[in-house]
Amino acid sequence: MKNRAKCKLCFDILESFHLHDYVSCKCGEISISGGSDKLECSAKDWNNFLRIDDQGNEVVVKIKNSVEPVAPTNGDPPIMTKADKIDMLEAMIKNIENLPKEAMLQPINHFDLYSFMIVVLSICKDEKIP
Repeated sequence: MKNRAKCKLCFDILESFHLHDYVSCKCGEISISGGSDKLECSAKDWNNFLRIDDQGNEVVVKIKNSVEPVAPTNGDPPIMTKADKIDMLEAMIKNIENLPKEAMLQPINHFDLYSFMIVVLSICKDEKIP
């Protein structure tokens, strides 16, 4: 399957040809990347995003999991409770448990390890040692 999409605002048709090919429409509303290896996509508003199948037909996408936009802050990091941090750690564990078996045999990168260590350290710092 080809990695193609169409923007409903500017009517650009995009195609990503290889893994590191990131393409945006001319108005910046939608983008795709990953070629046919990884069908990655993003949109400011998913109502303006259409997939284009191999026959050139427009396909309306259904969003299953979407990240809510984060409200801008004054530059201060968000205040997280210990429970929030533990929930984050549990979510990280759950995501790893849901990986395919072959992915579990792959090495992790330093960013993965760094992210994990930050969460664990922040939880430990909140604990009061008698």
